[in-house]
Amino acid sequence: MIRIPLIAVLLALAAPAGAQTLASIATPAHPVLKRQAFVTGDIVRIGDLIDNAGIVADDPIFRAPDPGETGAVPAARVAEAVRSHAIIGLDTGGVTEVKVTRLSRPVAASDIQARIVQALAGRYRVGPAAELYIVFDRELTTLHVDPSASDPSVTRLAYDPRSGRFDVLLDASGQALRFTGTALPGVDSVVLTRPIGRGELLKASDLVVQRRPKAEVSPEVVRSLDLAVGFAMRRSLATGQVLAKTDLTKPDLVTRDTDVTLVYQVPGITLTMRGKALESGAEGDTVNVLNAQSKRTVQGTVAGPGRVVVAGQAARLTANLEPSSDSSNAPRERAE
Repeated sequence: MIRIPLIAVLLALAAPAGAQTLASIATPAHPVLKRQAFVTGDIVRIGDLIDNAGIVADDPIFRAPDPGETGAVPAARVAEAVRSHAIIGLDTGGVTEVKVTRLSRPVAASDIQARIVQALAGRYRVGPAAELYIVFDRELTTLHVDPSASDPSVTRLAYDPRSGRFDVLLDASGQALRFTGTALPGVDSVVLTRPIGRGELLKASDLVVQRRPKAEVSPEVVRSLDLAVGFAMRRSLATGQVLAKTDLTKPDLVTRDTDVTLVYQVPGITLTMRGKALESGAEGDTVNVLNAQSKRTVQGTVAGPGRVVVAGQAARLTANLEPSSDSSNAPRERAE
């Protein structure tokens, strides 16, 4: 008589927990629409767009955007597409569209060009790949491929050595991409970025190094910036013109009719005094200078800005002809 009520009490206590367990089993999680989805292939599946899609999560419903691209699918269209897959009562949660992004691995335009250049240089011997001048008929842009895809490869290559025209087929993730253009032996050339007048000094900002067809430039072409910066122009040139060595000259460090420092050098002694340049000259040039003290014309070598050196026998002879240093009108000489 005592055991029966005890069993009844135990059953009464266990009933709510059992009911909760049965309720959780009987009621699956509600399907909910996502705001954003990321896919790696060319197919969008139900599970990419809907949480708690159950056994139909792997069912395909849409084509994916191109690699690296993002597209938008209206929520109403998703609901319509999944209805035939037994998903009823989709909870959109206020989402009006789902943004679908296809993940990708970028292949830079420079890498695409490098592959084509290597193929041309290796198969047709148009010159070293590092020196090839190449121009594409349309601008190269970054290529996006699937993350697991192999690197793009050249599957077809045609080249005309006379015209330099090429036609290349590149395979990227099973997609055939065609590239055409011109490829010729080239040479690095220093090119002007602005119009430069005769006598102007060249600065680094006035110049850029560009690859140009070897057949179109002079054998005397300037190939690096350090061979042009600081030099003066012999003639005026327009923007985009290629510099030749014959276009350049050393800048004048001494200008005609300007004051200079005359330096007389003989073994054991150096004298400096004022002078006036009778002609212009660059470093290393021989110019005539009027000695302001003796009023004699001497020849010397331009050694720096406004500085002319008279050395050897000429310096000794000139020094011997100088007036006495105790003259009241004579400038002071300095011995070094």
